[in-house]
Amino acid sequence: MFTEEPSQQQITPLAEEYADPPVISAASEIQPIPKQQWWVAWVDVAIAVGAWIMSVILLLFVPVIVAIPYMVYKIVKGGMPSPEAMASDKWLIFWSVVGIVPTHILTLVLVWLVVKYAFRGRPFWKNIGFDWPENASHGMTVLLSVVVAIILYSLAFAITTLYGDRKTDLDLLIESSIYTRIATAFVAVATAPLIEELVYRGLLYKALEKAAGVAIAVSLVSLLFAGVHVYQYRNNLAVIAVITLLSITLTVARAVSGKVLPAFIIHLVFNGIQSVLIVVGGFIDKDILK
Repeated sequence: MFTEEPSQQQITPLAEEYADPPVISAASEIQPIPKQQWWVAWVDVAIAVGAWIMSVILLLFVPVIVAIPYMVYKIVKGGMPSPEAMASDKWLIFWSVVGIVPTHILTLVLVWLVVKYAFRGRPFWKNIGFDWPENASHGMTVLLSVVVAIILYSLAFAITTLYGDRKTDLDLLIESSIYTRIATAFVAVATAPLIEELVYRGLLYKALEKAAGVAIAVSLVSLLFAGVHVYQYRNNLAVIAVITLLSITLTVARAVSGKVLPAFIIHLVFNGIQSVLIVVGGFIDKDILK
């Protein structure tokens, strides 16, 4: 008796089992981002310029608002002071300088809102360019920035010394009292470098570079930064020249490094040297301590 062996059922593989696995090209993996229309870039420029204008408006009005309580106190106590008395009132000047701190805080909020909602940038600091340059060590970036700041301040000192001592509005402001000197030095180090770099080398430069290129971005941002300081230093052409040189240096550093951080370090060290001299000068000048 023969036992029939079970027949082996042949399984026909599917066609795709014979085929080689599909090759995915890099072009199919990563789709090219469509080129941005020119008008979109200029809309970003308009938004950045609007934010800059708003920052200037805040700088004009917020310190006045901060000084209003002191003015009310003075009026209640002794009546309406004359314009001359107001201009020389050391405490009114002091509170006006203190008012720059909330101005800078509001400006920071403004820049954050623009980057997050108008430029759709997340995270904020990276999108605005406030980080380390690529392919450069952090230590070398800091060292070069500090050296540039020291050289720049040395040139500024030489220029202003050769031109002569002509008092500017800033000089008259810091000579009003030792408290105003300290407040001015604090603002110059703690808030001004950060806020000014975010506005000028952050928002404005980034938008202008995308829309018009590096050369126009460097030129316009340098001109705007120097321009807002002209009235304050109008009595001294040497100081205006120094501010212009500082503005060009900071903007070129932004263009060369591709980041805001090196310009911020240069700005911080430059203002830091000046602030130390402002405070020390107040203690040397015995009249201001009275």
